[in-house]
Amino acid sequence: MLPKHPLAMLIIAGLSAGCTVGPDYVRPDMPMPERYLGQTAVEQRHTGAGTDMLAWWTGFGDPQLTRFVTLALAQNLDLAQASARVAQARAGLGAANADLLPSGNVSGQAARAYQSVETPLGQVLNSAPDADRYGNTYEANLGASWELDLFGGLRRGREAALAEYQASEAGAAATRLAVAAQTADIYLGIRGLQTRLDVARWQVQTQQELLSTINLLYGEGLAAELQVRQVEGALARVRASVPALEAGLDAAMNALDLMLGTPPGTHRAELADVHPIPAAPEIAAVETPGDLLRRRPDLIVAERRLAAANAHIGGAIAEYYPKLSLSGLLGSATSVSGGNLFTGDAGQAAGILGLRWRLFDFGRINAQIDQARGLEAELLAAYRLAVLQATEEVENALSALVNREEQAAVLAQGVDSLGRAREASFAAYQQGLVSLIEVLQADENLLRAADGQAQAQTGAARAAVAAFKALGGGWQPDTEPM
Repeated sequence: MLPKHPLAMLIIAGLSAGCTVGPDYVRPDMPMPERYLGQTAVEQRHTGAGTDMLAWWTGFGDPQLTRFVTLALAQNLDLAQASARVAQARAGLGAANADLLPSGNVSGQAARAYQSVETPLGQVLNSAPDADRYGNTYEANLGASWELDLFGGLRRGREAALAEYQASEAGAAATRLAVAAQTADIYLGIRGLQTRLDVARWQVQTQQELLSTINLLYGEGLAAELQVRQVEGALARVRASVPALEAGLDAAMNALDLMLGTPPGTHRAELADVHPIPAAPEIAAVETPGDLLRRRPDLIVAERRLAAANAHIGGAIAEYYPKLSLSGLLGSATSVSGGNLFTGDAGQAAGILGLRWRLFDFGRINAQIDQARGLEAELLAAYRLAVLQATEEVENALSALVNREEQAAVLAQGVDSLGRAREASFAAYQQGLVSLIEVLQADENLLRAADGQAQAQTGAARAAVAAFKALGGGWQPDTEPM
């Protein structure tokens, strides 16, 4: 026979229907192009075997770069913070799961009291000849309570906690990707600055040799003082570029130590030997723009936060409806002696059906729902913006990679030609066929071209790092977000 009590009927109806109020989450549809604008040009590059996207830094073929990235992934303090955030979100999910289950507790107490004669009970005890104004009580109880999630408020809370946990995991992956990319970028910048310093120091040596030659000619009366001063000025200009490059190199080495979670100067000795700038590897798995939605962890973070905000709307709407809870107690109590605590006569029990309803607080509930909807709208716009920015980052990185490599190739030819031109101009100057100004111009042109070549090579390698990062390399999602 079914119960006829209204509250009992409401409980049965809610449990059987499994009602969950609020909007169900639907992942936003983001229209994406089928290919990147720069995808064809990148696919036409032929630099060797394809690079493993999960460990793309190994594709540069530089063991020291690989070692530093590996150290950063093990020691970086940003990653330690991200791991701690994942642990916090996991705990929040555990708490949300626990809210859906009954809770129990065990309590007990033993008390001894002395009655005051100024109280009615104390006066009665005081008037009896053999009464003892001392009293003992003993109690032990097992209690349980359960909030019945009739309208899905707790389930929406669990949805939000799960989405936040998934966002924190993806956030840790995004941090890992950023740490690897930034470490590689700093390392490549160091190699580029070292190459530019070598070019500047070589030019200083060349200018010094030229100055020595002009001084000898000047001492023999075969050169004017003007020529001496011109060479001195050119030498000073080249020398002045060295301290600026050295300051940039020091800053880059300090930044690398910071990425590795070590004090500045820790790895400077390892970087003292100058190595060539690593060439950008081939990017074989460019995929399509639509793949970014599952490949880039920062986009998954934005999407999961949007899902959590959607669940919070349902949690806010659930506040419109009454909340029912069941509580029960089994225990024993006695005031005779502790030995009687677990006898049949000392047993006690209670069952409680609780009701809580914010019946006259709908204005506040409306405000909470509006706030939740506003947050969802904000995060939806943030997600769409993040997708567009991610696509822009890929396009910019692919374009920079192809064009910087082309620039480096052109400058390499220019350096070769300008090197021969400088030798020819100096030989012609010694024969009196050209002026010293032409020699100095040839030196300056060669310096600029060689420095530009080093910058272009560095820029191409760093653009490859940016491309791997923009494509979400270095991370593979285990499962699709729920």
